[in-house]
Amino acid sequence: MKNIFLLSFTAVLFTACKKDDQPLYNATIKAPLSIEFDNIAGSANLQLNTATYTNVAGEIFNVTLLKYYVSNFKLTDVNGNIYTVPQDSSYFLVQEGVTDNVQLSVPEAEYKTLSFVVGVDSLRNTMDISRRTGTLDPAGPAADMYWGWNSGYIFFKLEGTSPASTSADHVFQYHVGGFGGYTTPTPNNLKTITLDLSARGTAKVKAGKETNIHLMVDILKALNGNTNMSFATTSMIHSAAPAIPVANNYMDMFRHDHTEN
Repeated sequence: MKNIFLLSFTAVLFTACKKDDQPLYNATIKAPLSIEFDNIAGSANLQLNTATYTNVAGEIFNVTLLKYYVSNFKLTDVNGNIYTVPQDSSYFLVQEGVTDNVQLSVPEAEYKTLSFVVGVDSLRNTMDISRRTGTLDPAGPAADMYWGWNSGYIFFKLEGTSPASTSADHVFQYHVGGFGGYTTPTPNNLKTITLDLSARGTAKVKAGKETNIHLMVDILKALNGNTNMSFATTSMIHSAAPAIPVANNYMDMFRHDHTEN
């Protein structure tokens, strides 16, 4: 009886240890991860054409168009390992009312940090047109997000109307670009955003389940910040140098709201 008890206890202990030894995540397995870019204006949901907002200058306005590129995604797991999404799979165009979700395939892991670039990096800007496909195709989805031979992609486009604007029909257009230039130097308005996910939920990515990192994108931060933009003073931005203040502002436009595991 004593020997039977010892054998049973050993079998239970072996089974428990074997189960505990199995890793929770397998870095050799890829799993889906979505990142949602939820556009807002202050505490209100962004609504095109109909809703009215107010900037720090006290100017009321509405938004008719919001588009921006996000690219070069990197994730850091809780052990400090960094995963860089392959370049050819790392360019996305977010457009309010059309698409706000980025779909990635990443190794199984628990991720604590998310990093990405607002814009299209200089390497991709200067690649042969055959390497700039999908959302980067100047003859396709990027047709209205491209400035021509020396300026490259528009990183961020915000358009609308405001009674304060001095342009025709009180329109304002803020187009931000500039990666350094092809042959003629231009300002570099590429911005890297790094978000700590720890406080509001790490991303526990595992095959067979869906994980979503929910970001809030406050367009008021693009207007109010290091430089408070006024439509009465600046209603049109269509080149890199005048866009510098807006690019510096939207460094603070993104925040992590929560993670759905």
